Amino acid sequence: QVQLVESGGGLVQPGGSLRLSCVASGSIFSIASMGWYRQAPEKQRELVAVVTSGGNTNYADSVKGRFTISRDNAKNTVSLQMNSLKPEDTAVYYCHFRIVQRGVAWAVNDYWGQGTQVTVSS
Repeated sequence: QVQLVESGGGLVQPGGSLRLSCVASGSIFSIASMGWYRQAPEKQRELVAVVTSGGNTNYADSVKGRFTISRDNAKNTVSLQMNSLKPEDTAVYYCHFRIVQRGVAWAVNDYWGQGTQVTVSS
């Protein structure tokens, strides 16, 4: 099994910054991708940013130029630096890892963090 632990959410004023982090532990052979999703009230969960094992990144149009995703492979950690935050960024943010595991057979499994609240308000 794999556990993901998130940290870094909170309340911030518009224009402010926050940094989210997520660390994975457990049965991990390798990590194919790490990403962040968010879900606002009464809305579907949406992709915010993702980084692959090769270092390629992809961002939602709404956060391009403001958010930066980074990964530390040695520490099984992904971070999301969020700058110039807007009220519409308010949501619960979830980290997501796609992990290759070796057991009786090879498997690729998806794991989610518990979610951390980000609130942007004056």
